[in-house]
Amino acid sequence: MFNVAILGCENTHANDFLQIIKDGKFTELNVIGVYSEETETANSLKEKFGVPVMENYADLVGKVDAIMVTARHGDNHYKYAMPYLSSGIPMFIDKPITCQTEQAIEFMQQAKKYGVKLCGGSSLKGAELVKELKEQVNNGSFGKIKTANVYAPVQLDSVHGGFYFYAQHLVEIMTTIFGEKVTEVFATKTDLAVNVIAKYSDFNVTLNFLQHTYSYGIALFGEKEFKVSPITFTAEIFSEELKDTLDLLKGGEMKKSYGSFINPVFIMSAILKSIESGKWEKIEKVEI
Repeated sequence: MFNVAILGCENTHANDFLQIIKDGKFTELNVIGVYSEETETANSLKEKFGVPVMENYADLVGKVDAIMVTARHGDNHYKYAMPYLSSGIPMFIDKPITCQTEQAIEFMQQAKKYGVKLCGGSSLKGAELVKELKEQVNNGSFGKIKTANVYAPVQLDSVHGGFYFYAQHLVEIMTTIFGEKVTEVFATKTDLAVNVIAKYSDFNVTLNFLQHTYSYGIALFGEKEFKVSPITFTAEIFSEELKDTLDLLKGGEMKKSYGSFINPVFIMSAILKSIESGKWEKIEKVEI
């Protein structure tokens, strides 16, 4: 059995993970502590699932086999992980990985230094339709891609990092289906949406971040086929994330490089830069 701590449990993800474990689907995972700056939230998890509440996020350094960082604000992810990095234990890091490109680089450099294996990011990459479209694009079922339009929620006014709080979901839906080789973006913003053109080598993808509109969907057009559909998901996407964490605990390899893991942070940063500049902004590529 592997001992795990969940750090930053303000959102529903910690609740979902604990419920799945309680239901007996991952008996090898034993959550021995939860931490949140919102003490009421942590205490509610203690009442519901019987998990101990930590007084400080660093309390279980040297006492756990892995951590799962699920804080709402991306600025807390590296902070919570930092005390555990030198232990070399696997880590699940929720979206957004960070809200700052410089912090993202430092985070990955430290993870590489200590051999920390990482998983996480947006849970939406595990939605069935997203996985299905990824496979179909890769095997040529659509033929040459003409274009695609993807939409997802955003909370521009969120106290948990504004645009960054939800934006990684849409970014990772795109990069999961079409790959990470986005070269540049052009973005505009209204009170109700952020509209983005993301440029690949021979096609563009339009991203529509919709303010407080909690639905996801895609229209994908190829030479052979097209698909227009909402993107739905179930609690199974959280089981996938627990599976990824358990795989790392058992000695499995990371599914992405350190640079690839933080690529969404640089895409989100470029989008915000484009809104400010009114110009196309290139995506910075980082090798860790």
